[in-house]
Amino acid sequence: MTNQRYTLLCLGDSYTIGESVMIHESFPYQVVQAFREKGIEFLGPEILAKTGWTTDELSAAIKGYRFLKGYDWVTLLIGVNNQYRGRDVRNYQTELEELMNKAIRLAGGHSNHVVVLSIPDWGVTPFAEGRDQAQISREIDQFNAVKKEMAGTLGVHYIDITPETREAVEGSPWIASDGLHPSFREYTRWADTISSLIHSHL
Repeated sequence: MTNQRYTLLCLGDSYTIGESVMIHESFPYQVVQAFREKGIEFLGPEILAKTGWTTDELSAAIKGYRFLKGYDWVTLLIGVNNQYRGRDVRNYQTELEELMNKAIRLAGGHSNHVVVLSIPDWGVTPFAEGRDQAQISREIDQFNAVKKEMAGTLGVHYIDITPETREAVEGSPWIASDGLHPSFREYTRWADTISSLIHSHL
């Protein structure tokens, strides 16, 4: 381990910016803070994400964004809005492959420095009340199956956070006050898993 200062780029949607929690409670900031507490220097996370973004919208934003020459680590969490808007899984697969390859390039070509997170299941949340929650869960599983397979093909890390997000029922400590997004405590679970994975490769 050296005294270098590491960089972290996080690409995604509302789950990456930490909708409904304070910015320092989002998982990118918690990952960085976990390393700082260990005496490992990480710059503040660079986040390119927006609530509501689909894969094509993230891709469009990437094309107009000025990145650093490279990043030590890159995370990617995208797809819930594709499912929410009724987008086709095959279309998702095509656009996701482009995003994963871009993430690898941004990580200096090191696929094992890219961390892809599965899509949380919003179907169990109070926000989904009155909808076909079982269908939402099935579709989320279909999108995640595509994501997991592609991660394996491209050699990037895949973290399955979906099972624990299915604990985010009304009144649980894992859901934010908006009844849809994860709470600070849920983001902490993601951050712990991500930081442990990264730490094992430093």
